[in-house]
Amino acid sequence: MHIIDFIDSHTGGEPTRVVLSGFPDLGTGTLAQRRQLLREQHDQWRQATACEPRGSDTMVGALLLAPQDPNACAGVVYFNNVGYLGMCGHGTMGLIRTLQHMGRIGPGQHRLETPVGTIGVELYADGRIAIDNVESYRHAKDVTLEVPGYGTVVGDIAWGGNWFFITNDTPAPLVLTNQRRLTAYTEAIRATLERDGIVAVDNGIIDHIEINVPCPDGDADGHNFVLCPGMAYDRSPCGTGTSAKLACLAADGKLVPGQVWRQAGILGSVFEAQYTPGSRGVLARITGTAHITGQGQLLIDDNDALAWGIGAE
Repeated sequence: MHIIDFIDSHTGGEPTRVVLSGFPDLGTGTLAQRRQLLREQHDQWRQATACEPRGSDTMVGALLLAPQDPNACAGVVYFNNVGYLGMCGHGTMGLIRTLQHMGRIGPGQHRLETPVGTIGVELYADGRIAIDNVESYRHAKDVTLEVPGYGTVVGDIAWGGNWFFITNDTPAPLVLTNQRRLTAYTEAIRATLERDGIVAVDNGIIDHIEINVPCPDGDADGHNFVLCPGMAYDRSPCGTGTSAKLACLAADGKLVPGQVWRQAGILGSVFEAQYTPGSRGVLARITGTAHITGQGQLLIDDNDALAWGIGAE
């Protein structure tokens, strides 16, 4: 029987499962190297943790690792039901809240190592968590797609720690009751990007699709719906997606440094965001809250035909 110790949280409705122990030893290389080792040699552990019957399409896992930088509070590799993420905004908030719950950190400024770089985080005394994300930038503006069943869709391609196609075009209002229609639409956009061979820098796969429109009730500046790589929609306002959106707004001269942008997600939960200029884009600071929802152990019985997750090879 294999045992995985975990703590669960949610950030604006989106779950994070922090893996504390039980995974194979990944050595002491960089976070990118350790992520690659996990992907190539031990991927069944990701599947067992994030996929059904223990996980779900919405679950994001955060493997807690020792950092190389002695000034960092932790290292982390993010994953979900279909693979690995470079960075995860809501997952970082969940991880920081988990470290606080464990007594490993207190309010103040901290550093966190991720596979795409070291980021700064600040835990406030009132429980809010701010993330100083990796530099975000727009790669391409007004990319035009002909999406089967929907016609012409125009959007920007931007990096916020993951690659996004961000569009203002939507087939329906961004309300939860329309989530099936919005999911089908954003899936069609992603399929069109793949069909047309549209990729980002270094052939990066554009695996997040974001609809971002003005917030109709005025409670926030923007309202979004984000399709994640596992084809589930993000319940939170999406930290990396908000960072990518800030990069586009800044590039268009619609948001100045230090100006607060309030980004609402499909559930109405809100991240506050602002930026300082970077060398090629923006350095976004995203602030939100996360809450602990559970902790325990996952048990993997080798005699179970589905021990390593539904859909595992």
